Amino acid sequence: MGKNKIKKLTNVTVGDMVSEGKCISKIDEKVYFIEGVVPGDIIDIIISKDKKNYAEAYPVHFHTLSPLRSPAFCEHFGVCGGCKWQDLSYEKQLEFKQKQVSDALERIGKISIAEMLPIVPSAETKYYRNKLEFTFSNKRWIKKEELNQGIITERNALGFHIPRMFDKVLDINNCYLQPEPSNSLRNWLREYALNHKLSFFDITERKGFLRMITIRTSQATGEVMIILQVADDQPEVTNSLLSEMLAAFPSITSLYWVLNQKGNDTFHDLDLNLFYGKPYIEENMEGLKFRIGPKSFYQTNSNQAFELYKITRDFAAIQPNEVVYDLYTGTGTIANFVAKQAKKVVGIEYVPAAIVDAKINSEVNGISNTSFYAGDMKDVLNAEFLATEGRPDVIITDPPRAGMHPDVIKTLLDIKAERIVYVSCNPATQARDIQLLSLIYKTDKVQPVDMFPHTHHVENVALLTLK
Repeated sequence: MGKNKIKKLTNVTVGDMVSEGKCISKIDEKVYFIEGVVPGDIIDIIISKDKKNYAEAYPVHFHTLSPLRSPAFCEHFGVCGGCKWQDLSYEKQLEFKQKQVSDALERIGKISIAEMLPIVPSAETKYYRNKLEFTFSNKRWIKKEELNQGIITERNALGFHIPRMFDKVLDINNCYLQPEPSNSLRNWLREYALNHKLSFFDITERKGFLRMITIRTSQATGEVMIILQVADDQPEVTNSLLSEMLAAFPSITSLYWVLNQKGNDTFHDLDLNLFYGKPYIEENMEGLKFRIGPKSFYQTNSNQAFELYKITRDFAAIQPNEVVYDLYTGTGTIANFVAKQAKKVVGIEYVPAAIVDAKINSEVNGISNTSFYAGDMKDVLNAEFLATEGRPDVIITDPPRAGMHPDVIKTLLDIKAERIVYVSCNPATQARDIQLLSLIYKTDKVQPVDMFPHTHHVENVALLTLK
């Protein structure tokens, strides 16, 4: 095959669902990983990556749709990068997520699990998120129908980036991920910007006025936080926009703006300006209050986070005389949630600002048996630290998708805590880490949790105990 020649295969029957939401098909003894399909589809594919033992591909034509499919409910499905499993029944989604966990740990990881519990479904499959970010762009994604008609009247957009296209944004009319006022506010803001001829950001040229809006909502209190990013310092224009936004949406309880002239949309290293309201919103969990500032991390499905934390606490089975370490503690949500069961909880987190939030959350809830430390886990968790804080009886670890650093795992093997509760958003890296820990630990039980309906993502909780 020539270097630039496109390879196409026709009438491919899609096989089983595997990790990361992809499916496999075996053709002439070679395995093909195919994205954007469902088991049972019959399709034509184009090869995007061709290796000796496997290939990656994507569909270009569907001959027959799988009987597993169900009608998608969103007008943006198939173009927007989110909710890729929307055309699968929720029951099938849960089945595939359960299989993803089982495959990663048992089939691929060869981990012996005493008890594999059924996945916990999300009570809400629509409007379950408490945070969304929408991008302003002067390079709207143009739909095929518009191109065919040859009439393109508006190039500005406020919505989501098209997958793998950093400079193209899909204009969103209605999104089923976040409850009101999310849709109403975004659509109002787009209309306001167009009527007042405010410029939408050009990511290539790095110019324009409006850049991004973040909407955070509390499922417990109904509070609403808005963070508006602008790329030009125009105080009068900004103040006028925010004032009219407040008048149109009195439910807003916290309103920020930030000047961002960087090459990316992150604002964690920038100074935010509080235009109106209090500097945080609150979530409640079993009577505990958790303050969420504009830079705070909080699980984006609040109700399902509660289920996840209850499972974590149950697995930990903490006794009143036990010391608990909460690794990758974030804003200390799990640490504070389990504190009343423990003698002491020690939280460690890489991001200093998150540790500030964790301490505040302990203070506002009158929790006095927690302590929090900021730093790289592999550097903080050393012999001196253990001598100061005491050897943990229970370790809760909730690392990022990449899993734990090998040095951290080595330290855990040296500590020999009675129980480790491993919370993961990536069963593949969780399986890798549990394999290493299996030198002295056995896996008693595993509990998948669906945090993000209509996506392939799955959370998983595993209980490890000393052999």
